[in-house]
Amino acid sequence: MAMFRPLLALWLAGFLAVALPAVAAAQAERIKDLASVGGVRSNQLVGYGLVVGLDSSGDQTAQVPFTLQSLNNMLQQFGITVPENINPQLTNVAAVSVHAELPAFVKPGTRLDVTVSSIGNAGSLRGGSLLMTPLKGADGNVYAVAQGNLVVSGFGASGQDGSSITVNIPSSGRVPGGATVERAVPSGFLERAALALNLHTPNFTTAHRMAETINETLGEGTARALDAVSVEVQAPADPDQRIAYLSVLENLEVTPGAEPARVIVNSRTGTVVISNEVRVLPAAVAHGSLSVTISERPEVSQPGAFAGGETAVAPRSQIEVAQEDARMFLFDSGVSLNEIIQAVNQVGAAPGDLVAIMEALKEAGALRAQLVVI
Repeated sequence: MAMFRPLLALWLAGFLAVALPAVAAAQAERIKDLASVGGVRSNQLVGYGLVVGLDSSGDQTAQVPFTLQSLNNMLQQFGITVPENINPQLTNVAAVSVHAELPAFVKPGTRLDVTVSSIGNAGSLRGGSLLMTPLKGADGNVYAVAQGNLVVSGFGASGQDGSSITVNIPSSGRVPGGATVERAVPSGFLERAALALNLHTPNFTTAHRMAETINETLGEGTARALDAVSVEVQAPADPDQRIAYLSVLENLEVTPGAEPARVIVNSRTGTVVISNEVRVLPAAVAHGSLSVTISERPEVSQPGAFAGGETAVAPRSQIEVAQEDARMFLFDSGVSLNEIIQAVNQVGAAPGDLVAIMEALKEAGALRAQLVVI
């Protein structure tokens, strides 16, 4: 490792002085877009607070008692005691949850954006101000403190007859730069002898190619693929060299491996996404639709003026059956995505029809892809 440091420093100096030529293959991507450094991660923060200054759109304290309890606790910290026999009905205060994301390596004093959401029955947070709210991590420690005026994009209006209209979500808003970091999260980034590059999408081919690219650029034995996700890379111990080392490493280009063939179906919206690797074995498909329409047209029989009879209603049903032309099309062996789409479009299949065709092909064993329903 002692010989590794001066050689690395010399190599980095030459690399940064002269840009590497673009020799990456087509559709190559940077390592920084394919993977993240192990241990370099963000942390979630959450807190509970009060929003004040609302225009009669806050919590109805009779139905949300914890809002009033929180307000009384806050007043007691300022030496103000509210008599127990007084139950103020406040409409300009709302209990809210506050959450933010703490990026890696942030230091005390850094400003963070926070999201504020009502947890009571407040109608709108527009015009409100968030009072000082500690934000805690999963370990229970306070890492930031939030406070500031809310920016709410939604609004609502209602009339005296009960009619109302709402645009976006008025019960949630943001405070840009509303939190100040008070505690840094410890990181073992400089303590590990080796770094781990974790792929965003597991793929054995991508991991192997990434290790090969690093070894070709930095020397044999520098990196090795541990599994479909992680690539272990040797790194210098000196912090300055490690930062420059990663700067070079994350800009290397790798051609990722092809993803598995998948057909993604959204059962709620009818959206169908077919990956480029989907293939179909020889199969003939006939698709059509049958529609049945039943209409009721009752006939009324009206007796004469002096006949003494009663009005009678005779039911009369009319049934119509319509069937569209069921065109048959043939899939040859190993057809591509473009050919599948072209064949389906020729018969005028809607997204729902396409789902039915794909399911039938899968059951017949002719679809060489994973059928995923979300």
